[in-house]
Amino acid sequence: MNDKKTDNTKRINPFFEPYGTPHDTVPFDRIRLEDYEEAFMEGIRRDNEQIEKTINNPEKPTFDNTIINKDETREGYYDLLSRVSTVFFNMLSAETNDELDALAQKMQPILTQHANDVRLNPRLFDRIKAVKRHHRKLTPEEKRLLDDCYDGFARSGALLDDDGKERLRKLTEEAGMLSLQFSQNLLKEEKAFTLHITDEKNLEGLPDTAREAAAVAAREHGKDGWIVTLDHPSYGPFMTYSANRELRERLYMAKNTVCTKDNSENNIEICKRIVNLRREIAQLLGYKTYADYVLKHRMATNTRNVYRLLDDLTEAYRPAALKEVDALERMARKMEGRDFVMRPWDFSFFSHKLQLRKYNLDAEMLRPYFELSKVIDGVFGLANRLYGITFRENKDIPVYHPDVKAYEVFDADGSYLAVFYADFHPRKGKQGGAWMTEYQGQFIDRKGENVRPHVSVVMNLTKPTDEKPALLTLSEVETFLHEFGHSLHGMFANTRFESLSGTNVWWDFVELPSQFMENYAVEKDFLRTFAFHYQTGEPLPDELIDRIVKSRNFMAAYACMRQVSFGLLDMAYYTKKEPFDDDIIKFEKKAWAKAIVTEQLPDTCMTVQFGHIMAGGYAAGYYSYKWAEVLDADAFSVFRRRGIFDRQTAQSFRDNILSRGGTEHPMTLYKRFRGCEPTIDALLRRNGIKRPKKRK
Repeated sequence: MNDKKTDNTKRINPFFEPYGTPHDTVPFDRIRLEDYEEAFMEGIRRDNEQIEKTINNPEKPTFDNTIINKDETREGYYDLLSRVSTVFFNMLSAETNDELDALAQKMQPILTQHANDVRLNPRLFDRIKAVKRHHRKLTPEEKRLLDDCYDGFARSGALLDDDGKERLRKLTEEAGMLSLQFSQNLLKEEKAFTLHITDEKNLEGLPDTAREAAAVAAREHGKDGWIVTLDHPSYGPFMTYSANRELRERLYMAKNTVCTKDNSENNIEICKRIVNLRREIAQLLGYKTYADYVLKHRMATNTRNVYRLLDDLTEAYRPAALKEVDALERMARKMEGRDFVMRPWDFSFFSHKLQLRKYNLDAEMLRPYFELSKVIDGVFGLANRLYGITFRENKDIPVYHPDVKAYEVFDADGSYLAVFYADFHPRKGKQGGAWMTEYQGQFIDRKGENVRPHVSVVMNLTKPTDEKPALLTLSEVETFLHEFGHSLHGMFANTRFESLSGTNVWWDFVELPSQFMENYAVEKDFLRTFAFHYQTGEPLPDELIDRIVKSRNFMAAYACMRQVSFGLLDMAYYTKKEPFDDDIIKFEKKAWAKAIVTEQLPDTCMTVQFGHIMAGGYAAGYYSYKWAEVLDADAFSVFRRRGIFDRQTAQSFRDNILSRGGTEHPMTLYKRFRGCEPTIDALLRRNGIKRPKKRK
């Protein structure tokens, strides 16, 4: 953000006028902290003004004068509240600071109150109900928008009496504040911890890339020696390679006890309250549990189907996962002695040893071939090969941090398709993990112009050092492909209404495009397009590629059970019918017990850092990753049969799924591409798991 100038008399808040940037991209270089609050308040005022015009319209309610006015289909770019909210909350995740966090605390209740004012406005809902009862003949997309609009109001309390509405206001305002506090606590706790190493002997086992990264981190913190942090590119390699078991334990415990300590960042009571608030909201709206409320608008439809999926996966994968863990423990005892007991901080270390023994494969062997700029070329090249699109970096497009690259995206016919931002590396004000977001969604305005999207992927990949460029692991390449799949869903959006475009789909469908792209990470023909040694230019040897392919299912059953355990934990919280006041840590251990195949420590806790279900959109929906994995394996089987780069199949995937957003039921879209509903068989085959015999 720019520093404040002394003369503000002629300056206009950049949110208030056309951006005047390439493709009307966000002018990050012109936005100041004080611009946000001013734009928020003016945006709320304009929103209220528009609503008053709608409800006071003397004409009878119609789809065009009521429903479209509530959708994002707007002339020009004057939905100010949406505009500023998008930028602000993206910055809160990707480039925050104390001042921005404080402003978020101030604005959250104001924004929640405004959202409630809209959704609980009886006169506005009366018009929507009138349109629902009597409307002109609608296209399928218009019908979907109308249904979503009506359901959105009903599910936000519009059908409640006055007392119920007032109660809902209080519950949602508190829930919004607590979710924000949860995220801020988690970021502060994770960034506060450092493992400062001053004796080089304590670096034993670490590869050069990890040592160099730790040295860079130390310099960034103004210290000598080496620093290991809880950011995954730092944490992961240390847990995998460090020969110092004591330090591995210290780092593991720091990571897994985040937000449980007796300080202001403790999230335990916050989590309890969030769970109870959501249960109360759901029950106030007429549902038995929050999961029942959520699953009404999911492919799974009900908790029974979710548990059936999780139980089927447990039955199929748990025996194999136990064998994987047993093999790991046996190898550890052979290496360390028969009395050796493997602990959680040993798991990654010995997994690496076993993978090396079984496949002669190590993540560090591959790093030199996964230089970030080449990986970018490979991922972009894959999109070109499948869909014909091209990417061109445009340094005139403003970005919010020097790490961020901005690209123009062009379709196969050369027409402009989208803007694509890529933010690759961890830093102080950035949340952990990886995600895709938008700064502008796609829609067709009333003049018929197809307004193209501005999408962004935000990741925490290995940083470059003084000696080497950013060299990624295969896992990080998969992460890039995953988020890029989400971005394709956004970039290919081609619908009339913004609220139905791109990734605005049901949560157990949204992971299909992303997980689909991960399949390419272990495809030989894809790896050959970009995996070249960063120093010699030599291609990744065929023998290494063969080892990658052979090892693709290494610990796959364990990984599946880990995801299932998270799904079980999520469902345990959000199927509660009674007030929740259990001990969070004990509850967690019991909730996921049947999926756990390794030791659980009494003081560790996932819940307090489980942002997906406490502060994100995955509450009662974490199963979506496995649900979508069934879909992606089934979908990729079509490509495997016809050719993994087959343009005709890719075009069908684009036309029937990627471009259609939420305009139709997701199973309808999927069957239009696939020709039938998916089964679990393709996933089992991909993972080398035999289908269990049917229970009688």
